[in-house]
Amino acid sequence: MVNSKDQEGISEGTLSLYAEDLVEFLKQDERIESCEVELAKPGESTRILPVKDVIEPRAKEEGDLFSGIDGEFREAGTGTTIALSGCAVVTTGSIVGFQEGIIDMSGPLEQYSPFSKLFNIVLVIEKKEYVDPHEHEEVVRLAGLKAAQYIGKLGRGVEPDSCEVWEWKSIPEKVSEYPQLPKVVYLYLCMAQGLLHNTYFYGENAQHVTPLLISPTEVFDGAIVSGNCVSPGSKNTTYHHQNNAVIKELLRQHGKELNLVGIILSPLSTMLATKYRNAIQAVKYAEFLGAEGALVSQEGFGNPTTDLMLICRQLEEKGIKTVIISNEDAGVDGYSESLPDGTREADAIISTGNSNATIHLPAMEKTIGDLRAIEKVTGGFVGSIQEDGSLVVEVHGIMGSHNLLGDTYLSAVRK
Repeated sequence: MVNSKDQEGISEGTLSLYAEDLVEFLKQDERIESCEVELAKPGESTRILPVKDVIEPRAKEEGDLFSGIDGEFREAGTGTTIALSGCAVVTTGSIVGFQEGIIDMSGPLEQYSPFSKLFNIVLVIEKKEYVDPHEHEEVVRLAGLKAAQYIGKLGRGVEPDSCEVWEWKSIPEKVSEYPQLPKVVYLYLCMAQGLLHNTYFYGENAQHVTPLLISPTEVFDGAIVSGNCVSPGSKNTTYHHQNNAVIKELLRQHGKELNLVGIILSPLSTMLATKYRNAIQAVKYAEFLGAEGALVSQEGFGNPTTDLMLICRQLEEKGIKTVIISNEDAGVDGYSESLPDGTREADAIISTGNSNATIHLPAMEKTIGDLRAIEKVTGGFVGSIQEDGSLVVEVHGIMGSHNLLGDTYLSAVRK
């Protein structure tokens, strides 16, 4: 990856980008005071903090990618999408909420965050003084998405290194194929709680969405984007949505071990009544599809675990065997009560590890962003920065460390 105006494009696997043109494009949003573009490569002594979102550069062969984001709508999940695998757009700058995270490009963090292995194009964005926190989040979110598509378009006309073809049939076809295999649904829980804890579906705040059926190709094609400041270890970045590892593995097993008949997107609300309402509706979809098994992934921690347990219990009561995916907050020593809610029916759990475990990170030669932000973000504290410049943080301060959509290295075992 190089910064070059004369060679902008992709040649022999190398991305050439002219940063000044990208900055000029992004600053069309007049709410941006300044924007700097930094490159962070695997193996470098570089730390990025605080990280707001991570997005894989993608584009359509024709038209725009993130439907509904810029006011233009099209059906996601159709046609050809260009993906620049191996690199990512990372947004940072002055803090937006209190739950942005950290990415190290070398050192022990390589075994905790999938983003340490990517060539990261980092946008350091500062907003104008009049922009309030909610609008600040929007400014940074839109800049990241616009940059990802801007860079993705450089792949137009380039011969791909590989090609993936995904097909999603109609419900009658899905339900009737592979009659010898168990019918399985995936319940995909997404943050929709306001106060900088939101996901966007076709540009619409998921707070305004009820449970609904979606296709995997929509997910891969940018229909779902992150707009939240959930604990960085477990929050679903836009990159996680674009590369949902749970969906990809279910599709790989489709026709072999199971018949994937549906994906149900269900928002996570703060209101108890809405949690009950959404659980009833999501489970009813699973029942309509004739599901015999279900996999449920939550996002975040705390009150979202109530949604997870409500759905698990209702699925099991319908005779649908259920597996749930959750991280644990078991305290620094791992002996505390690890889940804030539970139900007897939750007897098949995939754990992505203890988010409270601490790790000592060596000092880095370069910091992109603001190192002092570690004292405010989840997983950090006043005193995190040691005299030698190293950091002591909890695992859930690391971007993607125990994410519930997969692509993680952590788990837990019963002793």
